[in-house]
Amino acid sequence: MHRSMLAGSRRAPHGALPPLSAIALLAVLTACSPEPAGGQAGEPEAADAGDTAEAAGAEIATVVGAGIDVFAEPDGGEVVETLESPNDFGVDRAFLVERNEGEWLEVLLPVRPNGSTGWVRSDEVELSTTTLEVRIDLAEFTYAVHDGEEEVRSGEIGTGENETPTPPGRYYFTELLRPPDPDGDYGVYAFGLSGFSETLETFAGGPGQLAVHGTNDEDALGREVSHGCIRVANDDITWMAENLPIGTPVEIAG
Repeated sequence: MHRSMLAGSRRAPHGALPPLSAIALLAVLTACSPEPAGGQAGEPEAADAGDTAEAAGAEIATVVGAGIDVFAEPDGGEVVETLESPNDFGVDRAFLVERNEGEWLEVLLPVRPNGSTGWVRSDEVELSTTTLEVRIDLAEFTYAVHDGEEEVRSGEIGTGENETPTPPGRYYFTELLRPPDPDGDYGVYAFGLSGFSETLETFAGGPGQLAVHGTNDEDALGREVSHGCIRVANDDITWMAENLPIGTPVEIAG
């Protein structure tokens, strides 16, 4: 069975993709660095500070410094997490904003347990918005990308097997990676997700982070096949890489 999760990593230069050893899903491939993913057509639009409360779509908060403190409440009290930026894959740390209170933002966190939230100061991030969202239906083995309420792309998926199921929940894309072999088992691109396996505490030396990645194997679609990651056709993951920004919301329904 092929591996399908992200693992621990070495820090890559700011703005660059990680070396091969950073990605457990590439562990069976050759020891050469992946190609840069390049720019994305789906970059979110910057949001003016005074208009963010009324901005359409989801808000994305990208850390502007070398790290950020996450608080339990919007009062500057207890720090529950301190997260570095760039993240372990060399990508600027980003969060999906759940609530905007002006000086404070409640954000979805890329930590265990899945669905954890915390509060960050708005002056320590840059806000942007996206109207795009990925909706995944585990029961039907399908995904659909919506722009607002309009469906703009859909396709078939592979999901986690019975012993390592894909956990339903609300997530977002945390990084975009490019495998060195586009014809390999992991396709042409892989998006890291903010969620983690709920049955595997570790995987291939990493924390069991989930991903949405491509595949060149049509038999991997329409069935339970992975350690928890979502597999889509290479054409679909390429479209996602060209159109969906880091921070895009991902809703996984059981």
